[in-house]
Amino acid sequence: MTQQIIVCGAGIVGLATALALARRRQAVTVLAPAARVPPAPAAHYHPRVYALSPASQRFLASLGIWDALPASRLTPVDAMEIHGDADGSVTLDAWQAAQPHLAWIVEAAEIERVLAQAVRLSGIPWVEDRCVGYQRGVILTENGAQLRAELAIGADGAASPLRAAAGLAQQSVPYDAVGLVTHLDAGLAHHGRALQWFRDDGVLALLPLPDTARGPQVSMVWSAPADLARSLLALPADEQAERVQTFLSLATHGRLGELRMNIGLHGFPLFHEHAQMVAQGVALAGDAAHRVHPLAGQGLNLGLGDAEALATIVAQREPYRGAGDLPVLRRYQRARAEPVLAMRLVTDGLHRLFASRSAPAAWLRNAGMRGVDALPLLKRILIQQASGG
Repeated sequence: MTQQIIVCGAGIVGLATALALARRRQAVTVLAPAARVPPAPAAHYHPRVYALSPASQRFLASLGIWDALPASRLTPVDAMEIHGDADGSVTLDAWQAAQPHLAWIVEAAEIERVLAQAVRLSGIPWVEDRCVGYQRGVILTENGAQLRAELAIGADGAASPLRAAAGLAQQSVPYDAVGLVTHLDAGLAHHGRALQWFRDDGVLALLPLPDTARGPQVSMVWSAPADLARSLLALPADEQAERVQTFLSLATHGRLGELRMNIGLHGFPLFHEHAQMVAQGVALAGDAAHRVHPLAGQGLNLGLGDAEALATIVAQREPYRGAGDLPVLRRYQRARAEPVLAMRLVTDGLHRLFASRSAPAAWLRNAGMRGVDALPLLKRILIQQASGG
């Protein structure tokens, strides 16, 4: 079977890439197991949430996705408070950059559900199989099929089978930390503010979520040292909830009142990874191409930036070039090099700066935060960069 472009993977980045290509009149097929995500019950929120930047929101809106997301499950972020491990702090407000919002908090499952519906309604062919090999423009599937493609796109996750089969090099460095996520009932309203603390025991973020019948709700993302995280995850549920509640009380100084878990605790190891993004006939996007520390919440935004850039560049290629020609794909690689490298340097640099226990480093990071907070122009630039503006 011959296809022009095959997208391997039916996660958010893979489906967005396929839809963006189809919107640009490119012949594209999705290769992945079925993705049928039912609407979530009103009182249940998926544990994995993302902070979508204004640039990502505009991209999803251009695909017709944004308005299909249920408004009741979207939470705008109007401000962000970042606290150092001493007296340093920075507050970023959307109004400082003349923007309506800094970001929107959206559940992963809701984006996946709406994207999958849009892909199927658009008539994009969907082969319910998975890539297990790649040889000279031919994708080998788990069920024994051989699919020939001008361009194979690996949007199949951090363990990308296509990346491995195509022999694209990858560098992976573990952070010796685990991302712990859960949702919390809060004693006080969050007022659309995201909160973050840099501490000896990791980076803690509380992201605003829609209120429930019980009252205000936030999502916790705690990048905890691996040993501490493993010990917490091994505890019985009631003891685990008690330990997390004690930690939150100390870490947040009661900023949102009493915080109680309303779902279980989930953990995922953290890595700093980047791969060779292109080769003849192959391009990578999203986690298959790069992963950064979650402290800035920019992983999915980078992936959606990949999807938009790749679809645009492939669609604008010269008439005499194929979708998988290396000169075309190198344009994509160049277009994404600066934003990906910049985010990798920022997140890794902040992680290392706050991980250092030396007195000079402690003074530097907290003095730096105080300095940034006193400079409105610099804060505006930071907001614009984070928003993709």
